[in-house]
Amino acid sequence: MTEPYKGILPIAPTIFHDNGDLDLEGNRRVMDLMVDQGVDGICILANFSEQFLLTDAEREQVMHLSLEQVAGRVPVIVTTSHFSTRIAAQRAKAAADAGAKMLMMMPPYHGALLKADEQGMVEHFKQVADACGIPIILQDAPLSGVTLTVPFMIRLAKEVPLVRYFKIEVPGTANKLRALIEAGGDAVVGPFDGEEAITLMADLDAGATGTMTSAMIPDLIKPILAAHAAGDRKQAAALYAKVLPIINYENRQCGLRSAKAVMKEGGVIRSEAVRHPLTPLHPKTREGLIELARELDPLALRWGK
Repeated sequence: MTEPYKGILPIAPTIFHDNGDLDLEGNRRVMDLMVDQGVDGICILANFSEQFLLTDAEREQVMHLSLEQVAGRVPVIVTTSHFSTRIAAQRAKAAADAGAKMLMMMPPYHGALLKADEQGMVEHFKQVADACGIPIILQDAPLSGVTLTVPFMIRLAKEVPLVRYFKIEVPGTANKLRALIEAGGDAVVGPFDGEEAITLMADLDAGATGTMTSAMIPDLIKPILAAHAAGDRKQAAALYAKVLPIINYENRQCGLRSAKAVMKEGGVIRSEAVRHPLTPLHPKTREGLIELARELDPLALRWGK
């Protein structure tokens, strides 16, 4: 797959043993599962990958392991966000040198109050782009606390042409996508839906060309994108209605723990542990998730059995 990248590019979870150590074999198995799920690409080291709970050495290990295991079967997107421009650029170069096809980055922030102004953000992304030479997807996420306006994102895309993909996951995503596409023209190569596809249909109607979900059910979400792209909105809506209950449950009840729980239930991984201070799913919450998953029979629920 070459540019423009589109379709479903899910976030890979990072797998740990029960004691919190990296499970290298588990991470390899997740890469193989995701390829078998028919994904159009795999994003690693993102927020849903618990990137904020990994050491720098572990990040390097996960990145190289993932790229080696995927072995070019699908593009791999590496998240390289950091408040420090210098560190973000170093991470970007390392990812590109290792074979990543694209980066994903949030704007620079640290906590609630340390944020760059718009000129600082342009300079930040320009230095990263100069260091890596590969496309960048800008992650517009509430987690950063940074307001990214449509005029600024278009300015960024025009001043730093490698920033040509946009993952929008804020309230009113469809309206923001529509405005971005209309105003950005050719500078906006890939407008993407985010937030586990909870607003997928509205975002596709607004012109999104892809989605970045969790790795829980991408095999069931991809046909929605295919039907919509083929002009069969009725079929896309019917397929979406079928999976929306579990998407809602994931988004509102489970978060990043959902994919791990389903993969553990399906024998893909041995442990669904998350790192403290994150906590495991409540048994009843997990039971509700698995009940919904069994009704859909996604590949993650049977791949390892």
